[in-house]
Amino acid sequence: MDEAILREALANLLAKGHAHVTAEKALAGLDPALRGRRPGSGAHSVWEELEHLRLAQEDILRYTLDASWKSPAWPEGYWPSRPEPTNDEWESSVRRFHADLAELVALVRDTSRDLTARIPHGEGRTYLRQVLLVADHNAYHLGQIVQARKLLGAW
Repeated sequence: MDEAILREALANLLAKGHAHVTAEKALAGLDPALRGRRPGSGAHSVWEELEHLRLAQEDILRYTLDASWKSPAWPEGYWPSRPEPTNDEWESSVRRFHADLAELVALVRDTSRDLTARIPHGEGRTYLRQVLLVADHNAYHLGQIVQARKLLGAW
């Protein structure tokens, strides 16, 4: 197996979209007035989906790298407390989401790390499992953002 090809495929899965939308495209051009609007009963706002993505991705990344990391309470710790963000909250969430995603891509590209190795404190989980978990979770919720935008007439 060519490890370089695997690492590049994983980095692209995290950051390039391919079969799913990227965060950049999912969020591009959204009217700030629509960030906190829920498109229907039981649906989350774009802000709620974005902040959930950020919180979950941060938790998975920090858990993977730091044995002392404490995960938030489930489920309330993984969702914002209200559907509408302030401008500062929105900008911070976008910035932090991208920073953590870049850190995950760097983890994947770090050839000194065996991606199939078990995380020392990870309850049998591997680095590869964590990377795939983030990619899968992000793809799902980025799709939810697209759906919310479609329902709001903003896609």
